[in-house]
Amino acid sequence: MTTLPLQFSPEVAAARAEARPIVALESTIITHGMPFPQNLETARQVEETVRDAGATPATIAVLEGQLHIGLDDGQLDALARAQNVAKLSRADLAVCMATGGTGATTVAATMIAAHAAGIATFATGGIGGVHRGAELSFDISADLQELAQTPVTVVCAGAKAILDLPKTLEVLETLGVPVIAYGQDNLPTFWSATSDLPAPLRLDDAQAIARAHVTRAALGLPGGQLVANPIPAAAEIPAAEISPIIEQATREASAQGITGKAVTPFLLDRVYTLTQGRSLDANIALVLNNARLAAKIAICLANTRQSHASRRNPL
Repeated sequence: MTTLPLQFSPEVAAARAEARPIVALESTIITHGMPFPQNLETARQVEETVRDAGATPATIAVLEGQLHIGLDDGQLDALARAQNVAKLSRADLAVCMATGGTGATTVAATMIAAHAAGIATFATGGIGGVHRGAELSFDISADLQELAQTPVTVVCAGAKAILDLPKTLEVLETLGVPVIAYGQDNLPTFWSATSDLPAPLRLDDAQAIARAHVTRAALGLPGGQLVANPIPAAAEIPAAEISPIIEQATREASAQGITGKAVTPFLLDRVYTLTQGRSLDANIALVLNNARLAAKIAICLANTRQSHASRRNPL
């Protein structure tokens, strides 16, 4: 926990006061992941999906230097329309806040903010990881190190398929991050529900995932856990179909000298174009699916904490 002043939305403040389950949500999907107005519509859909599943959504962003845990609808709308919003990770979160800037949080920055706010569950689309060609560029997302040190359960559809997925798995293993496939023995790969990559771990229900989170904390192990939740079959783009498109987009990025934080937005935009918009439809479907599972996990965690509290303080 932190002494940093956090700006809680009324909805999130009420949920915290009553110890109700909360799910953290990132904001780069709003500012860097989709065009307006689909970004705003999707953000609202994701929040409503969390509510419908019985938890409270907390979209996280920095607005004029203030770290907000939960945004009201007006703030969501303003962020969705904003231009030149910073993309914040661990390295630049503090500078943005100190200079009164506005920024959207990546997986790493959202985990930091969620933990500071006492929120243990976070739903996103896909995490960052080891970029293709990283043996030359050393381009590895800060998301992986964050998972190794910040105790938040992150529900995603796998690492983004534009990455070097085997190397991403290797780094996560080296860092001691539990990678849990939900309900299957192989890893989902973002737009595709299955892959030829075996899952290091498998759990089949939200209660088991919540127990693993609590047990990890009880053992004193740092870091969180990554839950890879397969995209619904009706929305997926099979790996055999999407892989050549990703290869083409990657070659174009290299030819144009795209590097650093600009790589992921460029690749996602090219994949969107080359799939004639199917990748965006799939992205929306997987984010909503992750929000539903994260809400279930948050509910299980809240129930576990209440049970422990009642045993410590019997009537």
